[in-house]
Amino acid sequence: MSGVRRLGARWRRRRPLRTRLALAASAAVALVAVGVCAAAFFVIRYELLHQLDLSLTQSATRVVQENRGEGPQIVAGECRFLSAPACAQVVPADPAADPEAAYLLPVSAPVREVAAGTRAPYFSNVTRFGHSLRMLTTPFGDGRALQVALRADPVERGVRQAAVLLAAVGGAGVLLAGVLGYAVSRTGLAPVARLTSTAERIAATRDPRHRIELPPGPPGRQDEVTRLAASFNTMLGELEQSVSAQRRLVADASHELRTPLTALRTNAELLARADRLTPAQRERASGALGRQIREVTGLVNDLIELARDEEPLPLVEEVRIAELAEHTVAMARTHWPRVRFELEVGPGAAEAVRPGVPARLARLLTNLLDNAAKFSPPDAPVEVGLTAYGGGGGLELSVRDHGPGIAPEDLPYVFDRFYRAEAARALPGSGLGLAMARQIARAHGAELTAGAAPGGGALFTVVFGGEGP
Repeated sequence: MSGVRRLGARWRRRRPLRTRLALAASAAVALVAVGVCAAAFFVIRYELLHQLDLSLTQSATRVVQENRGEGPQIVAGECRFLSAPACAQVVPADPAADPEAAYLLPVSAPVREVAAGTRAPYFSNVTRFGHSLRMLTTPFGDGRALQVALRADPVERGVRQAAVLLAAVGGAGVLLAGVLGYAVSRTGLAPVARLTSTAERIAATRDPRHRIELPPGPPGRQDEVTRLAASFNTMLGELEQSVSAQRRLVADASHELRTPLTALRTNAELLARADRLTPAQRERASGALGRQIREVTGLVNDLIELARDEEPLPLVEEVRIAELAEHTVAMARTHWPRVRFELEVGPGAAEAVRPGVPARLARLLTNLLDNAAKFSPPDAPVEVGLTAYGGGGGLELSVRDHGPGIAPEDLPYVFDRFYRAEAARALPGSGLGLAMARQIARAHGAELTAGAAPGGGALFTVVFGGEGP
């Protein structure tokens, strides 16, 4: 039995889904059709036999009324013909009281029991005169039984004809079920077939721009397969954006690395001929080489940081945001001695904590402070504010400078990798600081936004939700 089951499972695995669905639908419809035909056959057979039994009962009642008080005898014997009345005979309980003439219908022990009153009336099938007969045996009174019989071959012929007709109808139903099952599977799985072909085409061409054609109609009235195709299209859109972003990142990184690497090679080749240089030239080339190495190292480290989407869980701890801001602002004052940094912590924000990686959160704020310091005029401060809002413990960290601000055409792109506005192209940096800051914020369940500050300058805001990441 287990071998048959394994063989069936192997056969199902090797058959296409369309074939299996067509066979399942056909089998279900065929089973219903065969069941209906079988039920109809038994109903027709029962009704035909029931009508014959009613005719026998009526004939027996008439014989009893017409021959009341008669002794054992053959009452009528013409049932060999279809148009003749029923055969009828009266049989005593005691065989010794049988008439001299032989009975037309078979007399058995159950017939004597009915005559004696020890058995209930019953119907039976017998064969006489070369034909099938349906016979009723019922009490006649005073130790006698009445046997009444009619030809049953018309009923049997009707039953056979009904069986043939219903078998033909059932066979046609099975055939129609097969056709409908194939049509249903072909129509129902058409979106799946399109999805499969699209996936195979994407796998072959590695081009996620392909889409599955969806039938027209409102999204709320789509079936499950259409919704699956729509979800697949959405996934393809996300994949296309991811691939495009990856290609853009590689192209931008290649572009950004080309200049410092070229300068590194030039200075390295220059230092290789140090014997031809003066001490001042060697010192200048050596300093430039060191700066370029630090620039390339910083750019590579930033790319590695951007490639990591999630924070390492073992490093997550409860961080007091106010203390972290104080430490980061102090470090910024050391790094930018000519820029004045001002930190203001609002009521309720000093004791607020958030789960996160302290070094990463410090990097987020450092990037914002470095960006503000680059654009801040010497006589204007960089203002850092930490305030609590709402009743759920939400925090808002803001960094504002008094520089030229962000142009409206640059505002949608300030968090893009390697994007640098026209005013920032002459300043140091790789264009990755703000992109990294937004990634760190989102990894900690916060949202970083940029906008114009009242009175001029740029304003960057980090909003931490009340529940933390």
